[in-house]
Amino acid sequence: MKSISLKSFSAVLILSMFLFSSCKKDKCEQTVTYKKYVPVYMSLEELRSSVKSEPAQVLKKPGKIYMKGNYIFVNEVDKGIHVIDNSNPSSPQNISFISIPGNLDLAVAGNTLYADSYIDLLAIDISNLGSVTVLKRVENAIPQRYYTYGYSYDANLGVVKEWEEKMVTEKVSSDCNTGQVYYGRGPWMEGDVLTANATGGTASPTTYSAQTPGIGGSTARFTISNNTLYIVDDTKLNVYDISIASNPSKVGDYNLGWSIQTIFPYKNHLFIGSNSGVYIYDNSNPLSPVFVSEYSHITACDPVVVDDDYAYFTLSNDAPCHMGVNQLEVVDITDLAHPTLKTTMAMTNPHGIGIDNKKLFICDKGDGLKVYNATDVMQLASNQIAHFTNISAADVIPFNNRLLMIGDDGLYQYDYTNVENISLLSKIPVEK
Repeated sequence: MKSISLKSFSAVLILSMFLFSSCKKDKCEQTVTYKKYVPVYMSLEELRSSVKSEPAQVLKKPGKIYMKGNYIFVNEVDKGIHVIDNSNPSSPQNISFISIPGNLDLAVAGNTLYADSYIDLLAIDISNLGSVTVLKRVENAIPQRYYTYGYSYDANLGVVKEWEEKMVTEKVSSDCNTGQVYYGRGPWMEGDVLTANATGGTASPTTYSAQTPGIGGSTARFTISNNTLYIVDDTKLNVYDISIASNPSKVGDYNLGWSIQTIFPYKNHLFIGSNSGVYIYDNSNPLSPVFVSEYSHITACDPVVVDDDYAYFTLSNDAPCHMGVNQLEVVDITDLAHPTLKTTMAMTNPHGIGIDNKKLFICDKGDGLKVYNATDVMQLASNQIAHFTNISAADVIPFNNRLLMIGDDGLYQYDYTNVENISLLSKIPVEK
């Protein structure tokens, strides 16, 4: 092996230093001041000690709706649930408020309310609506629902209840050649958190009974069937045995994919809406649902309802579905193993949907509430019965000739006994 002389080594070293000095570094650091989203936490201690009955409050930012007997339950996004006595639909009474931090979804069976509280699942005794009691809290049952895309949070500090924009000064990476700064990406949030500053009457104790489940809207993530609570999160179907109402016990979960959004029970099947399609499960054995088929569609937000041989989907291009379309799809499910597209109808920006006795109700957001005769699905566009404009419709529950509709501006009730003359019964407005 030849040895390298000191002279030769020096020449190589000098050449190497020259070559390296002529190269520019790709990344540098510099100190900058800029706007950044930072997590705002609620401690686990506060989260798990804040459920209580409060006096009735005005609606500020209503979300999901649920009907059980003579009561309507209206979610106040991230705050809790309004309880409305609907014994007289022409004059509903807002009687109390159940404070539940981080609440978005709910379902009721008998005297038990099941609700999410950020990451936890609650079973709440509502036999006395003026003084509710938490029967069980299933901790960490539900994934954190605020996505961060580049920003992180510390789960040890609690749950993230919102992201706050702040001016921060810190060292960041930059391109040494151009000086361009790499900031990272901000979070996408499922919804803003509003601080309620509401007043209302004092809630009077009200006895609540009946052991059957209630009815949710088409945008529900919770549903109850045959003593079983089904919950969909972003990727899974979660199954809870509630044969002992006070003790919801998880018996399993099923991976579904991504961006799972809604669940709708019909007879012995579950129809689960996602950004990419609808999954159909047979729940003849309620605790062990079995996959039947999947119907795929273009990427779009997707509530679904079912009636006899047809499933109805409203597809919208709202966030996070910007690639989607705005239309109604009707799918033939005569053969549940092979669902097939029957027809489509263009919409403005559809959201919740409901059907009862061949009357189809579609919340077309800023374009209002639309009602169609669905006796012949191929003629839907030419069989519009009514169109209520100047309202922002989000979701509906049609039942026994009465329609509940929730929107950005309030809770509406309609009587559709006479479909040729659908009439407004009452409205509980949102107060800004």
